[in-house]
Amino acid sequence: MHAFDVLSDPVRRRTLELISQKEHASGEIVMVIEAEFGISQSAVSQHLRILRDAGFAKVRKEGAKRCYSIDPTGFEDVQGWLDQLRRYWDSKMESLATEIERGKRSGTAK
Repeated sequence: MHAFDVLSDPVRRRTLELISQKEHASGEIVMVIEAEFGISQSAVSQHLRILRDAGFAKVRKEGAKRCYSIDPTGFEDVQGWLDQLRRYWDSKMESLATEIERGKRSGTAK
């Protein structure tokens, strides 16, 4: 699944918000997501699996608990896409700044 497909789902985005703050046990995540979205424990587990498989979350076993935290790997595709856009807009903004400067110089010369 493509990174943006993963991030397009509000449940997965909310889950990432939770685990970006600190590591959470799956039970804690389920409680929050069930309360906010009204979905079942098994549905939350499916979302967690998608986040893991896509490289956005990592899991650590602690006894019977599974603890989730952010995995930055999944964000690399997103960052690459943003970098492409940034390069495009940076050059456009530089051109705009040059034109503004030219306008200021020609306006003060009169």
